[in-house]
Amino acid sequence: MSSPAAATFVEYADSARPAVDRALEDYTAAAAGFPDGLRDAIRHSLIAPGKRLRPLMVLMAAEACGSPPEAAMPAACAVEMIHTYSLIHDDLPAMDDDDMRRGRPSCHAKFGEATAILAGDALLAQAFEVLGRDIQPADAAARCCAELGRAAGRAALVGGQHDDLHAEGSDGDVEQLEAIHARKTGALFRVSLRMGGIVAQAEAAQIAALDRYGQKLGLAFQVIDDLLDLHGDEQTLGKRTNKDSERGKLTYPALLGVEPSRRKAGELIAEAIDSVRIFESDASRLEALAVFVLERNR
Repeated sequence: MSSPAAATFVEYADSARPAVDRALEDYTAAAAGFPDGLRDAIRHSLIAPGKRLRPLMVLMAAEACGSPPEAAMPAACAVEMIHTYSLIHDDLPAMDDDDMRRGRPSCHAKFGEATAILAGDALLAQAFEVLGRDIQPADAAARCCAELGRAAGRAALVGGQHDDLHAEGSDGDVEQLEAIHARKTGALFRVSLRMGGIVAQAEAAQIAALDRYGQKLGLAFQVIDDLLDLHGDEQTLGKRTNKDSERGKLTYPALLGVEPSRRKAGELIAEAIDSVRIFESDASRLEALAVFVLERNR
């Protein structure tokens, strides 16, 4: 049974998610030169039912810093495009080789590998088009482009995926695992929050607080993800379970044990919540999200 805080986040997410979905649908509408087959593949993955945690973090961070969420919607959509592109490519046979994603066939399973690669490429490019064109003022757009490019790039998301693949079957340690997930998962959490603050023209101390919150939340999210892969329900999760252990991936339960992993997640969530005390009552939704991440079952 969910706690009141987690239920508060679920209620907020249910009210805010439709606006994100409508914006994503608008951004992927038919256009001259946009092949129907490519559009179908993109929308299959991008508009698929999902938690939309990263775009919601953009909106919540902007609100915590005093900005209307509408101003941050392009950044919210851009980070979801990057996230979806990464999932499409991660699912490919050459990488994690997953045939299910968000409760439906993964992009390559439905449309073929070549189209899936192109769908990911298109989303990666469009994310920066959206930021550069639709974020105002121009200096905020430039900062968002630089921040998202770094978070999605060689030393963060892509670098983390590279190291994750090459760590399969190795005798790694917790330090190595945290370094992987700080980039593969945490980087997009952190940039989502930072972009929300940038759009709101927040003070440096506020953006730093959001960044620390995202760092702790991202690691906690991955610990819980590892636990769900071990003990979660496939139907609820919408993807196969036990795939990490089958591939010999480094996971927190494998290195620490199940109960120590649960304790670690709880400690990280407490640190995340402490990080946003600077926002006082405006941090309530961010605090509720942190509790939701700890208690989630999907």
